[in-house]
Parts: sequence; structure tokens; C-alpha cells
Amino acid sequence: VAADEGILHASGSGVPPVTKDYCIIYNSNWVSLPKTLDNATFRTLENLTSTVLCSSAEVPSGLMKDKAVVVMRGNCTFLEKARIAQSLGAKMLLIASKSRLSAISDNKTDFEDVTLPIALIRYNDIVDMQLVLGNEVNVTLYSPPLPEFDYSMVVIFLIAVFTVALGGYWSGVAELENLKAVASPGERETRWKKEENVTFTPVTVILFVVICCVMLVLLYFFYKWLVYVIISVFCLASAMSLYNCLAALIGEIPFGQCRITCSNKTIEVRLIFLAIFCIAAAVVWAVFRNEDRWAWILQDILGVAFCLNFIKTLKMPNFKSCVILLGLLLLYDVFFVFITPFITKNGASIMVEVAAGPFGNSEKLPVVIRVPRLEHSASTLCDLPFSLLGFGDIIVPGLLVAYCRRFDVQTRSSSIYYISCTIAYAVGMVLTFIVLALMKMGQPALLYLVPCTLITSSLVAWRRKEMKKFWKGSNYQVGWRP
Repeated sequence: VAADEGILHASGSGVPPVTKDYCIIYNSNWVSLPKTLDNATFRTLENLTSTVLCSSAEVPSGLMKDKAVVVMRGNCTFLEKARIAQSLGAKMLLIASKSRLSAISDNKTDFEDVTLPIALIRYNDIVDMQLVLGNEVNVTLYSPPLPEFDYSMVVIFLIAVFTVALGGYWSGVAELENLKAVASPGERETRWKKEENVTFTPVTVILFVVICCVMLVLLYFFYKWLVYVIISVFCLASAMSLYNCLAALIGEIPFGQCRITCSNKTIEVRLIFLAIFCIAAAVVWAVFRNEDRWAWILQDILGVAFCLNFIKTLKMPNFKSCVILLGLLLLYDVFFVFITPFITKNGASIMVEVAAGPFGNSEKLPVVIRVPRLEHSASTLCDLPFSLLGFGDIIVPGLLVAYCRRFDVQTRSSSIYYISCTIAYAVGMVLTFIVLALMKMGQPALLYLVPCTLITSSLVAWRRKEMKKFWKGSNYQVGWRP
């Protein structure tokens, strides 16, 4: 049974009254909630979370008269609770749950006489309501329609395209420096010592995809332990990536280059301070990662740095490897989003469950770019306060964009491959958002990004009659001249 999400609008007794919204789950087959607060009827909330209301004897007579009542979830059914509450004069029944909110279902035909609204609410929200609004609270229920489009997607789009474009460009700059070093024997050895790139072969591509599959399944079954491993790895990798990104920028500044010597090695003082800053940024995020008001900004900065460094460091040797990697990860994405609901016991997608935190786990994986939703809705309150884009949806197409940029540098083709592939990525992102808005459900972005980027790159290579070189990779480094 699909859960219907709604909003409990609570108002305190202060002057002016403080208000706050909370997520509720209700059954639209039992009750129809208004879509707006216009002409809404407020009821005084009676907090009876000390009882489960499985018997009318649990509550003193007259206490519920004309009130909204909140009780704890218990052994009896929702409708049995509702019948008791209605017989005692209640006008609204809220059932507090300490576990994850789920769909409200029962055999309504046995309780045709029950007419009062019934909704499920988090117990923590009841506690928060008392802390924020006080003991005298008035509440009402409504369920606004889902917005057709949330403008946070525009921010996600700009971050993703910027990261892919910059990562590809940075990879091209590194390739140009490599080619210059090859052409200049005096710089060759120095450049090779600095080179930190890792090249993916078809075999390592397949191994990488297998590892991704195994890791996702392990996260699904052992999430509450492995999530902290992922958080620790993210802190370390993002701190190193932020350092590499900022060090590349600082290297272009001809000031503050004083050095210190230690154990026959010299290092710039500014790089020491930079390392301290990057470590501090990762530690601050780790400590305050659940602070929704601002921690997402720091997570996105660290995430962008991680993606940039990954795209620049990991080299695809040829278009063949790109096709294998993107094709396999496309199948991986589609399988774990669309096929696994037919396999899992609760009918949920493994990918979506892991992204949301299986079984109500409060810790979330940090491997996403996230931006707060700008449109107010029940979905924002209940489970999706952020628009999300996984790192893989940036890194995987970004590796192809980086290969296109390096191929442009090697063949001196005026950035045609790089620009075309970047535009194709942007088009794929727009297509993803359109389908997301139409279908109202999470989408595997690679389903749209991979065809757009692969087809565009192939068409450019075919049109320029360079498909053979593009497919096998260019070996022009040896004969390249500045």
C-alpha cells in the first residue's frame, strides 16, 4: 500500500503564535485532507503518548472532547484506536511511532462508522512540538499537491555541469603538461615523478564494476556498520582532494613561496597551512554532518573537490574502455533501481534504500551532492528535504569528458570533442529532470547521461573520420611537438 504524505500544521499559544509543520502519513481512502490551510479548522492537541488507546478505560472521561489526540502505536489496529477515540468525542487521532513511518492500512469495511481523520506521526516530532511550541498547541491537517518542479534542481544542474566541465578541462591541462615533458627530455623525469594518474584498462573496468555491485549489496545488509566506514573514507579522500584542487590554484600564485627544510626535504609553508585547512574542513563536516541548515554546503564543496580530483586522476586510455565502463555502470544503475524491487522482501529498490538509509537509519551516505528543496511540500518534510545527485552521476560521464579533452589535446582538434561531450552531458541532465518531474519518482541518471554522451562522442568522431583513433586511443605523445 502506497503511503499518502501530508502535513500537520501546529501553532503555539504565544503572541505572535509560533508555528511549525510536521510530516504525517495517512490513508487517502479513509479521509480526504484539504490541499491548503484556507478555512482550516484547528483543534487543541491532547498529548496522551503515555497510552496506546487499546481500551476506553485507559483515558479519563471527557478528556478527549472536541480535541486532536495523540497516542502511541500499540498492539491494536489503527481503526480500533480510532473507534475508541471517536466514541470519547475526539475530532482527530494522531498515532505516534518511534519506528519508521509506514503506510496506514486496515480493513475499513469493518469500521464504516469511523469518520475522524487518522494520521501517523513520528514520536520525535511530538517531543519537538512540545519543546518548540509549548504544552498548549493547536493543530490541523492538510496535504498540498506535489510541486511540478523544484528550483533546487537548477542548482544541482549547475554544480554537476560545472564539475564535469572543470574536471575534464583540468585533465586536459595535465595531459598537455605531460606531452610537453615528453618532448623535453630534461623535464620528462621530473614530470613522471609528479604524475599521479591511474589508467583504467578494460579488465580493471570490469573489476571496478564488480566491486561496486558487491559494495552496494553489503551496504544494504550491513548498512548500520558500513556507513561509518564510508563516512571515514569520504573524510580522508575529500580532504586530500580539496588539498589537490586548492594546491593547483595556489601553485599559480607567485607570492608566499617561502619554504622550510625538514629531513633533507623542502616544502612551502603555505602548503602546510593548506593541508591543515583541508583536514579541518573534513573534520568539521564529520562532526556537524547532520546539521541540515548549513552542513550540506560543506558536503557539496568537499564532494565537488572529490569528483574533480577523481576525474583528473583516473585516466581512460581509449574510447573502448569508456564504452565498457559507462555501459556496465548503466546496467548496474538500472538493475539496482528498477529490477531489485522484484527481488527484495519489501519491494523496495536496493539503490533507493541504501541512498535513504535502510530500515530508517538516521545516518546517510555522504556520496551525494545535496541541495535543500526550495518548494514547500509534504515530501520535503517527510523524507526528501534535499534534492540529491550521486557522485557517480558526475564522475562516470566526467571520465568520458576528460578522455575527450585529452584526445583534443593529443590531436590538437580545437576542443571539439570536449565541448560536444560537455553539452551532451548538460542535455542528459535536463532530460533526467524532465523525466523525474513527469514520473514523480527517483531516476537512475546514468540511463539518460550515458546514451547522450556516448552517442554524441561517437558522432563527432565519425563525422571527423577519426573513429579508429578515438576508439583505440591516441599514441601521439611520442611524436608530439609543442
